[in-house]
Amino acid sequence: MCATRDRGRCKLISFSGIDGAGKGTQIESLCTQLKAAGLRVLLITFWDDIASLTRMREATGHKLFKGDKGVGSPTAPINRRDKNVRSWPMSGVRLCLYLLDALSLRATIAKALGSGADFVICDRYIYDELANLTLSNPVARVYVRSIMKLVPKPDISYFLDADPVQTRERKPEYPLDFLHINRASYLALSDLIGGITVIPPMPIRDVEQRVMNPVLELVSAEQLPVEQTVRLVD
Repeated sequence: MCATRDRGRCKLISFSGIDGAGKGTQIESLCTQLKAAGLRVLLITFWDDIASLTRMREATGHKLFKGDKGVGSPTAPINRRDKNVRSWPMSGVRLCLYLLDALSLRATIAKALGSGADFVICDRYIYDELANLTLSNPVARVYVRSIMKLVPKPDISYFLDADPVQTRERKPEYPLDFLHINRASYLALSDLIGGITVIPPMPIRDVEQRVMNPVLELVSAEQLPVEQTVRLVD
């Protein structure tokens, strides 16, 4: 509809957070509600649609670092070795890869915003990579600010905060100590770049409402017909 309507431009929304925070659940709920309101939604998955050299990165984590493949579950936990590997050589590799991903993100989002969708929703964003850096390092902070000048800023960016212990129970893939470090890094990143809506741990339905409130403001600004707006809050 962006290409044919005159209500305003396509809106970009991103979801970020540690593994197991519930991003998939909230994205599915939001997409369902927007589509039920007659709005066109385009979903972009960062790893599948944005990230560069994914096969090489997966192979490295499996062969070089002896990490497991796949997705962990409570009945089949795994031990991944990729973003949780902290070393100076890997930090240098990440800086290069994240730059490539930022450029890919910029091109992909530009294309998506002209696709005719009303909302483009990103399952993870560049924020999820930047949170893997050691943000207490001044060089890392300068790098983050530089990357943020390259990528488009979403209209709404959500960081779904979560208890690392509970998230690991739902999705056992990374060591608990890493999840604690990663969560703290997300919070530090939100302070560093600003403009991120941090939703604290709470029941799923409450999170859904916290997610929907800013979206309703965007819908209202677009002056959608009343019947469509009402359906969003049912």
